[in-house]
Amino acid sequence: MASIQTQKFDVLVVGGGIAGLQAALDLADQDYRVAIVEKGPSIGGKMIRLSKVFPTLDCASCITTPKMAAAAHHENISLFTCCDVKSLDKKGSVLTAGITQQPRYVDADKCIGCRKCEYQCPVLVPDAEQGGFSARKAICIPFSNAIPQIAVLDAENCMLCGKCEKICPTQAIDYFQKPSDFVIEAKSAVLATGYEMTSLANKPQYGMGKIPNVIDALQMERLLAPHGPYNRVLRPSDGREPDSIAYVQCAGSRDQSMGVSYCSRFCCMYAIKQAMLLSGSLPLADIRIYYMDIRAFGKGYEQFYQNANAMGIEFVKAKVARIDPGEAGGVTVQYEDQNGEGMVTMNHDLVVLSLGVLPAWNPEGICPVSAASDRFIRTIQPKLSPTLTDMEGVFVAGVAAGPKDIVDTITEAGAAAMEAAKYMKVD
Repeated sequence: MASIQTQKFDVLVVGGGIAGLQAALDLADQDYRVAIVEKGPSIGGKMIRLSKVFPTLDCASCITTPKMAAAAHHENISLFTCCDVKSLDKKGSVLTAGITQQPRYVDADKCIGCRKCEYQCPVLVPDAEQGGFSARKAICIPFSNAIPQIAVLDAENCMLCGKCEKICPTQAIDYFQKPSDFVIEAKSAVLATGYEMTSLANKPQYGMGKIPNVIDALQMERLLAPHGPYNRVLRPSDGREPDSIAYVQCAGSRDQSMGVSYCSRFCCMYAIKQAMLLSGSLPLADIRIYYMDIRAFGKGYEQFYQNANAMGIEFVKAKVARIDPGEAGGVTVQYEDQNGEGMVTMNHDLVVLSLGVLPAWNPEGICPVSAASDRFIRTIQPKLSPTLTDMEGVFVAGVAAGPKDIVDTITEAGAAAMEAAKYMKVD
């Protein structure tokens, strides 16, 4: 049996989103050798999928892509994509992580990113990177500014026609690639594992994801993005521009029936951001936000909310009880008006659900780091140093520790990098 390869670094960063990238760059600039382990085929996380960020409405890609490129080209950073952390243990002063490299069915050392395999592939499947609104090939580079620019073959949808293998100029296609294990040894680690959204299918009252023109906020981000599936905002069911758009807040948060009793914190702000962008791209559309409470918590956020009010976006204090299919592909929203109007029914062309935020990674059975009651990684000194976990030498950053916006995530990633550097110097 072949021995498992061991690679040594100063710091292991788990997660290649904006938190992981910021922490890795801060540490690498201090001359520490950093390994970024990312479960997806590209670094960039959720932020690279966004259109703009609040409250400045700056381009999300313009912020994220330079950090992705800087990490990929930094001499002190090594990227490990399509990798899962199977174990993280500490013996003495050394952290040992067991990593499984999942197969791309493409040799990463040979692939030159020419996309000839993608152009030749005859299989089309829904593209999750575009919210499922457009199609991708069974073998493709995940998205246009993905890093690394290496193709990935979708084994579940590949028909094994062999066309990609024949066209590949470097013979990089490997249908027989299997998962492989290796070990990373490090002095410290930063957990930046990010978040996932609650499912559209979780709540029967809201259609369980089966109503064609009820979408989630990440899907709306793709519709708003300049490189989105339609290059403009169209209704998914029939390709028509919507005249009436509604946002339903707390569609997956502050709800015991969904198992998410906490506030997901940034949902109000991204709904307001998207509503303002929609007001610009569809100036004649009626835009309404159904909310229980507006939580504009950050610097400039209250003014951002007031600006949205001034633009004519309608805010209705209400709890939405039901969402049903309406006439002509529309959506019927039934809600209880909190200002005394009782039960009201409204029809909209498109409804966006502000879903709840869940931790993307569970440390149970993988490492001794413990999770809090909300399942996010527990921090032992949240007021003094919010990046400390209960495992010495292991720090947490970003939404892995709890819901927060991009500004706080980047700030916390810098704090985690500082704590890791300080720990290694003392050690």
